[in-house]
Amino acid sequence: MGWTDERVELLKKLWMEGLSASQIAGELGEGVTRNAVIGKVHRLKLSARAKPTNTAPRSRPAAARPAPRRVASPAATMSSASHAGKPRMTTPRPQVMGATALAMAPEMETELYVAPASQELFIPEHKRLSLLQLSEQTCKWPIGDPLTKDFYFCGQHSLESGPYCEFHSRKAYHQLDRKKR
Repeated sequence: MGWTDERVELLKKLWMEGLSASQIAGELGEGVTRNAVIGKVHRLKLSARAKPTNTAPRSRPAAARPAPRRVASPAATMSSASHAGKPRMTTPRPQVMGATALAMAPEMETELYVAPASQELFIPEHKRLSLLQLSEQTCKWPIGDPLTKDFYFCGQHSLESGPYCEFHSRKAYHQLDRKKR
């Protein structure tokens, strides 16, 4: 596809009328793409442009506020066969928009719960292992920061059922209480 003088003049005319690059490419036809039109417009430095004629000025509708959600009683949120077709009610969430999304309102502040630190198993220095010293029978629980020279692995005898010793298995695999039916 070559840019003839006639095509360039038609491009300039259509651009000044406010047609989009896709519409101009359609008018020019014969393998002219939207990107080719945009490239030519930039090379010709056609920055001034008329507003599109086919677009009526739009009035912005007022931002609609969502209806407040109803808070359901605990009995209403219980799932059962008789409530299968009814919508589930939830608690309202505060509206957070824009730069205030990370700001926490004073009424929303809560105390953070910090779990008590569990006791770590003391490993004497002569029993601490490096990565290259680990085997199938040793506990592979990492202790410390891997970027420091104080980093090591537990190295105690591991259980047959996994990669950790009894102490670290309890730490790694939490048993969830199951509801009795």
